[in-house]
Amino acid sequence: MSLRSPLARALGLGAAGDGPAHWWSQRVSAVALALLAVWFLLSAMSLQLGSQPAVAQWLAEPLNTVLMILLTGVLAYHSAIGLQVVIEDYTAGWVRITSLLLIQFVHFLLAAVAIVAILRVAFGVR
Repeated sequence: MSLRSPLARALGLGAAGDGPAHWWSQRVSAVALALLAVWFLLSAMSLQLGSQPAVAQWLAEPLNTVLMILLTGVLAYHSAIGLQVVIEDYTAGWVRITSLLLIQFVHFLLAAVAIVAILRVAFGVR
């Protein structure tokens, strides 16, 4: 006996119904990440990477600062939702809950630290 309605069975939605949204967010973040990675690689090739002042001056440009922050945020988000899928598929019980909370916390913390570092370099704060 199933507790799902005939409409839910026909639509193929899971218990929470958020599977397609999660799938789409993973794909959209992957496209954004690919575009930002291309920008970053092309920009990095034009820099003297051994020169800290040159990199700091490049990062101080507003467009580069914003795109670098976007790259960091999208990378953290994409990584977090990817690991969430792996954890949900291969763990159960308290390990799953603990892992999901830990993954979200660590990704948020790392993204926040990276964004603060980008802003410090961009504004020349020592």
